[in-house]
Amino acid sequence: MMTGVTGFSYGSDPSGLIWGFRFKPGVTASRINSVQAAEWLLGVQEHDPAEFIWLHFNLSNTASEKWMHEHAQVADEFNEALHDGSRSTRIEQADNTLIAVVNDVLHSFSFESADIATLWLNVTQNVVISARRTPLKSIERLRQAVEHGDQIQSSVELLVHLLRDQADVLVKIVRDAVARVDKVEDTLLSGRVNKQRTDLGALRRILVRLQRLLAPEPAALFRLLQKPPTWVAELAAQELRQSTEEFTVVLSDMSSLQERIKLLQEEIAAQVNEENNRSLYVLTIVTVLALPINIITGLLGMNVGGIPFAEHSYGFWIVAGIVPTCTAIVGWLVIRKQKQD
Repeated sequence: MMTGVTGFSYGSDPSGLIWGFRFKPGVTASRINSVQAAEWLLGVQEHDPAEFIWLHFNLSNTASEKWMHEHAQVADEFNEALHDGSRSTRIEQADNTLIAVVNDVLHSFSFESADIATLWLNVTQNVVISARRTPLKSIERLRQAVEHGDQIQSSVELLVHLLRDQADVLVKIVRDAVARVDKVEDTLLSGRVNKQRTDLGALRRILVRLQRLLAPEPAALFRLLQKPPTWVAELAAQELRQSTEEFTVVLSDMSSLQERIKLLQEEIAAQVNEENNRSLYVLTIVTVLALPINIITGLLGMNVGGIPFAEHSYGFWIVAGIVPTCTAIVGWLVIRKQKQD
């Protein structure tokens, strides 16, 4: 939380700023508040070109967009992205400014679709503006890294660090998902299907949504890497390319996991169908074996004249012998048919 500023709301100060950092070459980043940030932005031309600031805003505070418009002079494309319905991950150039839309997971991520939210960034040579509506994991990891003294030399390097933090978060999500799938697979191998189909279905849906939202748009990324802004050094562009490649590898692992889940779902469905068929077969056998006794009982139970063995002293035992004999014959025919099949 910011210090020296009163009137906090929505986890931010009255301007909507959650935290701010000032980066100088060879020096650990220092905290700044919204007042200091506004003063720094007024004299940005007088500062060392290698110096930059990072301001992180909470969009749930309505004052944040007003402050960014009045002091930070963010690109129009950034403002449009904040209210755009499309939230697919992308990094594109607009008027020598990098506009990034990054999807991330909440701190309390529990494999629910509602646990995914969006982070917007406006990156220039001297100013990095990031904004979100709910607390996110990757941006929090980046803040902790800065506070622990990580040396970040440029605004693009800060963006690269964020993408790599996000890749690390995704790796952990994939590992947790793999652990869940392993558990379901062990349960399946032990013959206990239970409700695993529902669990796998929910897990697969969230992984599909994560991949759809997190996969960078190839066209926008290709255009950016082919012709980056003039202030982006070649080394920084190369690091950005490498970070996106690392991100792609994680997404590839996620695709493989989805395919594995699909195969498990098919295996479970086949096992359930087999169990259902077995149950129906047993029910059919019982019905067939009970058929002779039901027919004989029905015939002998009719209250009409001429019932066989009605006057015979051993009539009951004769009928009692006929019933199991007929049942045994029917059972033998069923077993023979099964062996032939």
